[in-house]
Amino acid sequence: MGWIKDIVSPETRKWEEFYRNRFQHDRIVRSTHGVNCTGGCSWQIHVKDGIVTWETQQLDYPLLENSLPPYEPRGCQRGISYSWYLYSPLRIKYPLIRGALLDAYRAKKRAVGGDPMAAWKALQADPDARGNYQQARGKGGFRRTTWDEVMEIMSVANLHTAEVHGPDRVIGFSPIPAMSMLSYAAGARFLQLFGGVNLSFYDWYCDLPPAFPEIWGEQTDVCESADWFNAKMIADMGACLNMTRTPDCHFFAESRHNGTKTVVFSPDFSQVCKYADQWVPLHAGSDGAFWMATTHVILKEFHHEKQTPFFLDYTKRYTDSPYLVKLEPDDQGYRPGRLLRANETVQYRDISNGDWKFVNIDAATGDLVVPKGSSGSRWDETQGNWNMKLENAEGDEAYDPVLTLLGRTDRIAQTAFTEFGLDQTVYRGVPVLEIETANGPVLVTTVYDLTMAQYGVSRGLPGAYPTDYTDKDDAYTPAWQEIFTGISSDTVVQFAREWASTAEATGGKCMIIVGAGINHWYHGNLMYRAGAMALMLTGCVGKNGGGLNHYVGQEKLAPADSWNAIAFARDHVPAARLQQAPIWHYLNTCQYRYDGQYSRYNTVPVNDLTSQHTADLIFKSVRMGWMPFFPQFDQNTLTLCREAVEQGATDDDGIRQYVLDKLKRKDLRYSVSDPDAPENFPRVWYIWRGNAILASMKGHEYALKHYLGTHSNAIAVDSDERTKEVKWHDLAPVGKLDLVVDLNFRMDSSALYSDIVLPAASWYEKADINTTDLHSFIHPFSAAIPPVWESKTDWNIFRDLARATADAAVKYMPGPHKDVVASAIAHDSAGEISQPAMADWYQGECEPVPGKTTHNLTVVERDYTRLHERYVTLGDRIRTTDLGAHGNSYQCADAYDEMITSNHFPVERRNGSVLPSIREDEWAVNAVLHLSTLTNGELNVRAYENAEKRTGLELVDLGAGSADVRIRYADLQAQPRRYNTSPLWSGLMNEGRAYSAYTYNVEKLVPWRTLTGRQHFYLDHEMYLAFGEHLPTYKPSPKPEAYGDLKTTLERGEARVLNCLTPHGKWHIHSTYMENHRMLTLSRGCEPVWMSEVDAAELGIQDNDWVEVHNDHGVYASRACVSARIPKGVCIVYHVPERTVGIPKSQVRHGKRAGGHNSFTRIHLKPNLLAGGYGQFSFGFNYWGPVAPNRDTHVVVKRMDRVVF
Repeated sequence: MGWIKDIVSPETRKWEEFYRNRFQHDRIVRSTHGVNCTGGCSWQIHVKDGIVTWETQQLDYPLLENSLPPYEPRGCQRGISYSWYLYSPLRIKYPLIRGALLDAYRAKKRAVGGDPMAAWKALQADPDARGNYQQARGKGGFRRTTWDEVMEIMSVANLHTAEVHGPDRVIGFSPIPAMSMLSYAAGARFLQLFGGVNLSFYDWYCDLPPAFPEIWGEQTDVCESADWFNAKMIADMGACLNMTRTPDCHFFAESRHNGTKTVVFSPDFSQVCKYADQWVPLHAGSDGAFWMATTHVILKEFHHEKQTPFFLDYTKRYTDSPYLVKLEPDDQGYRPGRLLRANETVQYRDISNGDWKFVNIDAATGDLVVPKGSSGSRWDETQGNWNMKLENAEGDEAYDPVLTLLGRTDRIAQTAFTEFGLDQTVYRGVPVLEIETANGPVLVTTVYDLTMAQYGVSRGLPGAYPTDYTDKDDAYTPAWQEIFTGISSDTVVQFAREWASTAEATGGKCMIIVGAGINHWYHGNLMYRAGAMALMLTGCVGKNGGGLNHYVGQEKLAPADSWNAIAFARDHVPAARLQQAPIWHYLNTCQYRYDGQYSRYNTVPVNDLTSQHTADLIFKSVRMGWMPFFPQFDQNTLTLCREAVEQGATDDDGIRQYVLDKLKRKDLRYSVSDPDAPENFPRVWYIWRGNAILASMKGHEYALKHYLGTHSNAIAVDSDERTKEVKWHDLAPVGKLDLVVDLNFRMDSSALYSDIVLPAASWYEKADINTTDLHSFIHPFSAAIPPVWESKTDWNIFRDLARATADAAVKYMPGPHKDVVASAIAHDSAGEISQPAMADWYQGECEPVPGKTTHNLTVVERDYTRLHERYVTLGDRIRTTDLGAHGNSYQCADAYDEMITSNHFPVERRNGSVLPSIREDEWAVNAVLHLSTLTNGELNVRAYENAEKRTGLELVDLGAGSADVRIRYADLQAQPRRYNTSPLWSGLMNEGRAYSAYTYNVEKLVPWRTLTGRQHFYLDHEMYLAFGEHLPTYKPSPKPEAYGDLKTTLERGEARVLNCLTPHGKWHIHSTYMENHRMLTLSRGCEPVWMSEVDAAELGIQDNDWVEVHNDHGVYASRACVSARIPKGVCIVYHVPERTVGIPKSQVRHGKRAGGHNSFTRIHLKPNLLAGGYGQFSFGFNYWGPVAPNRDTHVVVKRMDRVVF
């Protein structure tokens, strides 16, 4: 009868009001999370009395075409838990400064009479005081201070650095701008106006897949998750979708209801395996071998024997397969060489850009033809030939390209092919023709014929070819791959046949979903290329339901065309300092000193290039204009420009020439040539939106020592194999950085090690926008509540820093200053056809010509007194300089003028001029949206018109239907909006079609941004030929003894060595981090070390024991999680464990506090990824350069006898 009592005596249920009140709210605001999860989900933020109470998923995504499931429900457990952080004990509430620094600064300030600049100078000139606060880094001791005081210190540190050392010693790092575009742009804009440096992130995270630039000339372009539903066969490798792509995984499951077969390749039974039809448990890091064997079967059965028309037609039209390659004689026959250039032939010797146009053979006539669409056509003065029509670039005659010379010639050349897995070079017969060139006759074959021979498909030709699929001693048979993968030949053959048959039946609807589990290996680029070959040879690229779909990082910043101008201050300055981070950290953290000769762990042929130290090759790449390096020179660039004027330079050209002449005389040295000299140190480091010091810092312990000057657990010693060109110092410097500043909403490991920690607004406290690779919508961040306590938005913090620095500059650095910026030769510029052959001007092999044989030199005017004024206004360079990205451009003077004349946009009035205002973050968001082709249909049509002129194709129809689209920030707050189909991106989305990369190229015949304009099987840069990666190949993972992780550790005796993997966090890292109470509860109060039952038993370790994972680089201590899921020989530490929570003291490091997952890593680089000035091998920020892998790391795991915190 309890219910009667409830009615008669309702007071007995008053206790329920607590729960009712908990879930009441007075308003709902739309926002999202600025995290690198690729989710980009839309959330309802529930607010009551100015307090965020909870969040729930939004349910108003627009539908795509009728055949596709909806995007909802969209969200995950991490996102729905985020609001815990707003009021958590981890929240940074006030400006904090390290006590040792604050005391020292205040003491110096009193001693000099209260002058901030004099105080900072005195502090930096006092090595004991400087060393004292550096050694305190990471050891607590923070004090609450005021915004005024931290702004004062930062402003004088900035100006002191610019005045004494140069502005390019002020460095900034923030990752993945797509996850919160304006927050990233805040710091980037400040740094570029100041003359500082932005560090890249995509390559540093090892999330950049080098195979994408190698094959397609594209950073990363992939399908949105809805397109998974269109596939009919999906291979998943290294991508645990339900864990790391949680909001999208339903498409993977739903595709199976649509008839899709799903196969997961994973060494462990990962969580996504439960969704699959088949699990292939190959050995960790051996995926490339499986795919090489798969392609062997495809080539043999479907290309040679069956000659599938769809595959052959696709291959000849959309890949470089018909292109002619020269064969070079060697001792036993021939070896593959460079692509045949048009100007090498007699009939085309005078063709424009002849070094950058290539040659096919017409099947009907046997004549040589020059295909349209090459990089030479792209950068011709006469436009209109940059397309993939099968027409001769000289004369426009149609032709049918010859794919193979087999049957067209009787001449066979025995050609060398190296198989690195078994370490053998064999000679195989290849059909060849003799071509008369200006330099005499040469033998040529097609890329397709070389590919057949590389994969061991004999086609009846003589040579060292495999006999059949059971031949285990010759690459790349199904039996051969068994040695490396542990997978049976039958599995490979079955998979290959199903793959090719499905592709043939569906017109290319097979796809690979791939992620960090592959890309983070040292030879990840080769694994990707191996998989991509199976896609391209079966016509599965540029098709809905197909493609190589790489999901590692929220990389797709959709409105990049307009955003770039604002983020990197191109509206005010003509050049930006954008640094390739892996080479920068490799040198500046002194990790090159511990590396030795990379050819000991990178399987390469022996030659002059592969015998050099990585650091020396980096120096070479910088002076040749392939890679950037900042600081640029051993002289302050502001002083250098003043010196040039004093020596007679009267204009910017004169300054450039003075700098070039000084470099030629070697009176001016590159900083990269002597990174350990004090004049070349980075000095001030700003970190925001990322955990730079631990989460991404490969070689974390080396950074602690050489950057920060604080305690380190590294025990490695300098290698005996030293650099030859880069100057070697007997003693490595300790504590390079004067000041480290972190903007953060939580006390993570980077905040722990910083000097100043600034309270940043969270994702529910600011205006911003967000896009992702996984869907084609733009999401807003909205301020559901004002920033709590004393926190501020990133935009406002850097805006205020610009004001403080400008105010200080009036006293300390008044007036304009000339600066000179050295920038690498860029992709999507005419510079990518600047170096047809390697010639090093520094060695006297040619003359230095900026933008051609060396880097560009651009003179920029800095006026630090106007820093704030420029930060808050949209500069008028927008009117005169085209906007664009990815090689597309459009003029937008009228759109810019509209921002001045329209009542919808705020303006700034200064000194009689009127400029659009971006003072507030919402105003800056609207500027991005107004000026982008993705959100302004009129500009989109204009960009397509320009594309038509370049290509000679009809393209405007793609944008005509969206010509009246205008999307503003308020529109996004009302509902997620899908952006336009734009020439900026390679997928077509008209009529609700799911975005799929390269459909624009395949359907509209727009070339890829590569040497030939086609997808590349063959990479003929001299670096690739030297390193043996000109053709797809397999290289085994480096051996532990050669990789250098355990040299000192194993001096004490033999130990069981495990390959330690550091995958994405298990149910945390994005939105909800590991130090969250919920995550600690689910994860044993720490981030455990996952081990196999076999290894644990042999090491005497039981589940939940405390263990140490250690090697020469450092140590991590945690509990062991012993699991049948983990394969023998492997252990896993999911990232990111924070050094702020539950890290005990290490026994193997004599009681020092243990570290994190990057404490046992060190940077290892692949030098051939330095190549530049050559088609798709040209620098782009977060596009090209060596990545920082971590999957090949080896460790020793030891049980702890005593745990001390």
